[in-house]
Amino acid sequence: MGNLLGCVKVDQSTVVIKERFGKFNEVLEPGCHCMPWFLGSQVAGHLTLRLQQLDVRCETKTKDNVFVNVVASVQYRALAHKASDAFYKLTNTRSQIQAYVFDVIRASVPKLLLDDVFEQKNEIARAVEEELEKAMSAYGYEIVQTLIVDIEPDEHVKRAMNEINAAARMRLAANEKAEAEKIIQIKRAEGEAESKYLAGLGIARQRQAIVDGLRDSVLGFSDNVPGTSAKDVLDMVLITQYFDTMKEIGASSKSSAVFIPHGPGSVRDIATQIRDGLLQASAPQ
Repeated sequence: MGNLLGCVKVDQSTVVIKERFGKFNEVLEPGCHCMPWFLGSQVAGHLTLRLQQLDVRCETKTKDNVFVNVVASVQYRALAHKASDAFYKLTNTRSQIQAYVFDVIRASVPKLLLDDVFEQKNEIARAVEEELEKAMSAYGYEIVQTLIVDIEPDEHVKRAMNEINAAARMRLAANEKAEAEKIIQIKRAEGEAESKYLAGLGIARQRQAIVDGLRDSVLGFSDNVPGTSAKDVLDMVLITQYFDTMKEIGASSKSSAVFIPHGPGSVRDIATQIRDGLLQASAPQ
């Protein structure tokens, strides 16, 4: 009905290209416009001014001969004041943008190693955006932003990269485990050394206490029982200890101790050996 009455409605964020007798006449903004078709005016087409996005997947090769798929996302829109250029100068805008993206990516990525491609994806996106901006501005389009949204190496390469990373982490874990075991062994050795040192101190104090006790016993017995010598008192103490030991061995049914020699008459030999040892230890060097 609008065409019959010579009126045309233009939606928001859209412009209409108006021609008169097949020649560009003007760009119609959103709203209602008079279109006298009987005077040769007609609508050549509509052009959206909305932001559009094009995802481009490009396969290329890196400097270390690894094939990767680089996915670039280009956001663009037509400029209202250059709507005639955007409508008439390009037949297929998306194909044009895709060609420029292919050209820049395949010129940039082969100069980089695979690891550098991941690290410098922002620089690659910037190069694509600058090239598109220079090319598409002449056709009435604005490049809003270009992003490298994905970099996909071959599946075997990804698996190898994961294995390298896993091996490095396992090596680090092994080093940490070895250091931990080293610390444990050092601490255990330090503990054993301290334990033996304290045990030695205990044995030395025990022996000193035994010697002090024997000395006090000998002196006390000699003072209280006139006519007894230190030898007699020491023999008596040793015999008493001998029978106490035999009593303790016999009291335990599961004892595995063996006391050799076990005769009471051999106590004298033991006493002689102990006495000689004490005399030698106390003799001046």
